[in-house]
Amino acid sequence: MKLYSFFNSSTSYRVRIALALKGLPYDYQGVNLREGQQYSPAHRTLSPIGGVPVLEVDGAVLSQSLAIIDYLDGQYPAPGLIPVDARQRARVLEIANLIGCDIHPVNNVRVLNYLQNVLAVSAEQKTAWYRHWVAEGLSAVEALLQRHGSGNYCVGDEPGLAECCLIPQVANAERMGCDLSGYPRIMAVYRHCLQLPAFLAAAPARQTDFIA
Repeated sequence: MKLYSFFNSSTSYRVRIALALKGLPYDYQGVNLREGQQYSPAHRTLSPIGGVPVLEVDGAVLSQSLAIIDYLDGQYPAPGLIPVDARQRARVLEIANLIGCDIHPVNNVRVLNYLQNVLAVSAEQKTAWYRHWVAEGLSAVEALLQRHGSGNYCVGDEPGLAECCLIPQVANAERMGCDLSGYPRIMAVYRHCLQLPAFLAAAPARQTDFIA
């Protein structure tokens, strides 16, 4: 199993958490997004969109973090990351898709670079853009957690897909200086997960391609 990843990519971080939770060993291949390595012809053969993560497993090449995690959950079912119970499953997917579809796509490297390099927005405007969409999205996640009465985790008593998505998103929001004081449930889950071995192993600073 080989994972193409970038230490600071939140989508790669999701898959690293999933692999760690399942205790699955893998070879790590860094792809430097800051240098544009994701757009090389060789990498485009793995990821047509030119991104990370990519997982080579069982003779297949898989891209897109949620698809990869779903595959891992099907092939290596213990521990399960996506609940079997229909209502629990819907709640986990609700949170994962809110982060994966509503927050991340408008704030990833491709979009931020386009804003700055093509549309010529200022650094201040780019930061304001990032923080606006993080606030919109995390406010909705917080409302879901409050509605569901979450404890140490988003849904249920074990970490899973929702945490795989949430923890990297919060880590990036912290790095970008977002105000997270209005999300007590999110931050409680975040602080709890950061104490767990799988989340520590998957953290950006623990990766071989980490850049200080």
